[in-house]
Amino acid sequence: MSQQTQAELRSAYWQAFEAVRIGRFETAERQLREIQRASPGETNSLHLLAVALLSQGKLAAALEILERVAADAPGFLHARVDLARAWRQDGRLEAARTELKRIVQEKPSLEAAWLAYGDVLVDLKQFADARLAFEQARLLDPHRQRIEEATATLAGSDYRAAEGMFRDVLKSDPSHLTALAGLAAVAIRAGNARDAERLVSHARIRSPHHPLVRRAWGHTLLAAERLTEAQETFRELLRLEPENPQNWAALGSVYVRLLRQEEALSAYEEAARLNPAQAGFRLAIGHVNKTLGRRARCEEAYRECLRLDPQYAEAWWSLADLKNYLFSEAELAAMQALMASPAAGTDLAQLHFAIARALEQRDSYSEAFNHYAAGNALRKRTSPFSMETFETKSRRIGACYDREFFRSRAAAGHGDAAPIFIVGLPRSGSTLVEQILASHSQVEGTMELHNILAMVREIDHRAADRDGYPEGVRALSAQELTALGRRYIDETRAVRAGKARFIDKMPNNFSHVGLIHTILPRSSIIDVRRHPMDACFSNYKQYFAHGQSFSYDLEDLGRYYRCYLALMDHWDEVLPGRVMHLQYEQLIRDPQDTVRRLLAHCGLPFEAATLNFHENRRPVRTASAEQVRQPLYASGVGYWKRFARELEPLRASLADSLARFDALD
Repeated sequence: MSQQTQAELRSAYWQAFEAVRIGRFETAERQLREIQRASPGETNSLHLLAVALLSQGKLAAALEILERVAADAPGFLHARVDLARAWRQDGRLEAARTELKRIVQEKPSLEAAWLAYGDVLVDLKQFADARLAFEQARLLDPHRQRIEEATATLAGSDYRAAEGMFRDVLKSDPSHLTALAGLAAVAIRAGNARDAERLVSHARIRSPHHPLVRRAWGHTLLAAERLTEAQETFRELLRLEPENPQNWAALGSVYVRLLRQEEALSAYEEAARLNPAQAGFRLAIGHVNKTLGRRARCEEAYRECLRLDPQYAEAWWSLADLKNYLFSEAELAAMQALMASPAAGTDLAQLHFAIARALEQRDSYSEAFNHYAAGNALRKRTSPFSMETFETKSRRIGACYDREFFRSRAAAGHGDAAPIFIVGLPRSGSTLVEQILASHSQVEGTMELHNILAMVREIDHRAADRDGYPEGVRALSAQELTALGRRYIDETRAVRAGKARFIDKMPNNFSHVGLIHTILPRSSIIDVRRHPMDACFSNYKQYFAHGQSFSYDLEDLGRYYRCYLALMDHWDEVLPGRVMHLQYEQLIRDPQDTVRRLLAHCGLPFEAATLNFHENRRPVRTASAEQVRQPLYASGVGYWKRFARELEPLRASLADSLARFDALD
């Protein structure tokens, strides 16, 4: 073989090696087969070909090659590790365990062998030994120091900096487990569950049972609303790491989403038992008790959180978010002192919102508004929102879903009539309406479900510029639209207990009434609306954990409300009678007539329990949880007038839309 040919083969090998490193296994396989044709039996390329095959699930072909390489070159430890990995996948667990034990004894510094050993030991249910193997792999990681820095940065919520650190590691090792898991966490935070799935899937090829990989996979499934799979993943992880409080907290978060609140509470309490100094677990315990209506236990958990960490701004805001919690003078002074000298990491926005609520209780409206304004300014900086983009998208939605669109798709859609969608602006009375409906014997209250938004995001991301919705809906066949409706019913089954009807109260679905009607034509849709000044100001006073970033600016709030009204008017025009508009103030004035009309719209017989909704002790997972456990009250109607001067920019932004609500003033 000439020197030129040898050089060409070396170049081809390194190209294939790089393709394997970055996960392009099919490309690598083609290149390596070419090398084998030119140089049959060459050991390195033959081993790499087996790795590419194994990574694609072509187990039989990979096994044949690896057994040959291991027999011909017994000192080739990496090939023997991969052979053991293949044996594990083939169910030959004892053979894999024996071989890997031999390898780690021969070369204790081989990180890949310890990872593979850990996976086999998990399969054999030898969890204690598996933990030791995975820990040994961590200690041997050449990037350990950089990874620890990146992980600490991620824990400190500096997602951009953490992302840069993890990407630096992946330049050297594209299949580094912790770096891939870290990037997946960043992707989930940004709402990109599909990117997270791609990253974790790559890590799972290398080590499916590694605790970090398993935990990242569970969080990815949770973000993708695959709740039953997420539950199973975290429960399996707890068999490997039963004493890890983060695993119990993760399982608790899944149970919360599955509406299994008692089990969620038990999981969070176990996390707190394992790490009693972690204030965040006490906060989660408080949140679940709030959902369950256990007010005293809720407050005690929040106070315990503050005893552990008096500078925990989220605990102060959580007390404020109880709406009717009265801050003592000492508590207000403590918050103001923290504001004056904040500790590192203190969320000043949450502190501003909490102090504002305490000042409101003291009728110090002007001073309270100053804190609301400061908190909103901070939130706007960290959660930017483009009103222009939203307005453009809203116009595109209206243009896409015209009369012809619905006429030509009249035969599409899944025929299940179970869903009841409650849409509108947050803080407009949607939780109250949900509580009324959920007090009916045939109706199940769930929560704000993300399934429709996930479908919209998927259609968006099909376009090269990730802005393919709503136009991408036009490309879907009647069968595909029907399948989306069936998928919604299947996905939401995990949070339902078997009643004939169930509620999805995601308010942002007002933009997607057209999609909902198309894929679920027999569902019910209720638009709950409130006087725009009260509705918008109530949003402005609310610190939202995620989403609703339009609410942190008074002008944006006004423009957003106008977009909302315009879209609801559009749905009335192209789908007349499809949506019931329920006015919050009318419900307060005449509950019996309004509730009867609501039930009739949903095709439900009247039941007196719907008027006694406050007696329903079901879990409620929104900011209004405490309010809907009280009889109807009118104190919130016109509340904005206490801040009339400060809210003038909102009034100006709402413009002529206010005239539609003159009768409510």
